[in-house]
Amino acid sequence: MLKAERQEKIIEILEVEHKVIASELSKRFDVSEDTIRRDLKELDNLGKLKRVHSGALKIGPKITNFEYRSKIGQEEKKIMAKKALPFIKENSLIVIDGGTTNNTLINQIPLDFKCKIITNSIPIAVSLNNHKNIECIVLGGDYDKRTMSNFGPMTLKELDYFVPDIYIMGVYNINLEYGVSVNTFEESVIKKKMSDISTDVLCMVTKDKLETVSNYKHTNLKDITYLITSNWEDKFKKKYRKFIEKVI
Repeated sequence: MLKAERQEKIIEILEVEHKVIASELSKRFDVSEDTIRRDLKELDNLGKLKRVHSGALKIGPKITNFEYRSKIGQEEKKIMAKKALPFIKENSLIVIDGGTTNNTLINQIPLDFKCKIITNSIPIAVSLNNHKNIECIVLGGDYDKRTMSNFGPMTLKELDYFVPDIYIMGVYNINLEYGVSVNTFEESVIKKKMSDISTDVLCMVTKDKLETVSNYKHTNLKDITYLITSNWEDKFKKKYRKFIEKVI
């Protein structure tokens, strides 16, 4: 089998199994583990997978800007938003960060709903304009044009003043072994802080982000209270239930 064909097969296996082990691939393709490791390194460099110590994991969807992502998977995001609404209580203090799924949730909240929301996301703040009973606190910081959100030391310092009832976390990657991760250190620091200060943590995850990983971990699965997808596969639902209070 040619190298290109073998690497293509590795990607196909990863799409189905979500994780590959170098020693198992070595037996499957009847080549040395060193050959497999070189394959995985090349595929990692091409951005087609994420190498880990024993093999490789799937990477999440391609990193794009907010405007582009807002047009993708709208129905799936609406299903998750409706599932999440019962866990958002009136008169509570809520912290919510960026993400198009989180923005979809904001647009599902009744216009007469009363609460206080803290956010570092400019689109989230704008979406709250028509909610006359929701007070919005926008965190300062260094503005990131791709995510349309604020990060940095100022954002981190301002979060010290709050003890939110719930954190609605935008999720980039989630994995049973590695927890929740993101592709930039700056964003991981803010997400970890939001998680640490909040009583409950709610995550809505599109199916293409399940069992994927990025370089910067920020939250352990055991620290998540509610994990919501549009439609769970049983094999994943059972596994995530071992770590998370409510898998919905």
